[in-house]
Amino acid sequence: MKADRASSLTGSGPATAADAQTQAELDLAQPREAAAQPERGHADLHMHTSFSDGWPGPVQVVRQARQLGLAVIAVTDHDTIEGALWAADYAGSSGLAPEVIVGEEISSRQGHVVGLFLKKRIRPGQSAAATIAAIHRQGGIAFAPHPFWRTKNPSRSRRVHGVGWQAAELDFDAIEVENSTPGFYLFNQLAQRLNDDAGRAALGNSDAHILDAIGRSYTSFPGCTALDLRLAVEGRLTQAHRRRYPAMALVRYAAWGIEHRRLRRLASTRRSA
Repeated sequence: MKADRASSLTGSGPATAADAQTQAELDLAQPREAAAQPERGHADLHMHTSFSDGWPGPVQVVRQARQLGLAVIAVTDHDTIEGALWAADYAGSSGLAPEVIVGEEISSRQGHVVGLFLKKRIRPGQSAAATIAAIHRQGGIAFAPHPFWRTKNPSRSRRVHGVGWQAAELDFDAIEVENSTPGFYLFNQLAQRLNDDAGRAALGNSDAHILDAIGRSYTSFPGCTALDLRLAVEGRLTQAHRRRYPAMALVRYAAWGIEHRRLRRLASTRRSA
């Protein structure tokens, strides 16, 4: 009887309904190989160096990103690509990760626009639409950073930093829905809701001005190269993530903010003198 039962389970004899049920139970009990998951790289595509208003130099930024295991970064100084070129040259000469994308955070009349994969500096002071078109003419990618931070308000005479709801109306390739600048929680929530309707690639970026901020928000994507990232943005395959700041990092960010405001006031005084 035992032989008959064994033969039925191995297919060498007649099978019964009970045998089939037993085989099914045995199959379920066997460990199954997990489906192979595609490798996902991490990228931080919005950060600043000493070539604009950041504290660290381009080499420091690359080294910090390397320690954090970021596969791709973009240096996006305000209205210049010089820091990005330095970072890309240093990273390229080492042959190690991260791969550096040349970028720029451009001051358009309607708010900031970030261009990635740039070959030349984009001139500030144009309309947001013209800025995006200039990025695309270079074969670059345009995204809306912190779209709801300091949007235009007719009652206030301050610089415009976010394009607001125009992020969904203009020809952006992606929208930054996670920005790890302290205090940006509400702005990020609004950006996420906007992108739920707009359906652009979602990005998480640090907007780092100090080393501690790099990678606090980041973008994950299938692959590990800058080309993989580009394809993920075009295919809407990116995901945005955010990590908490430790207490001392918040203290250093506050120190940067105090110094930044002091320098801005000093520059304003000199211009009016």
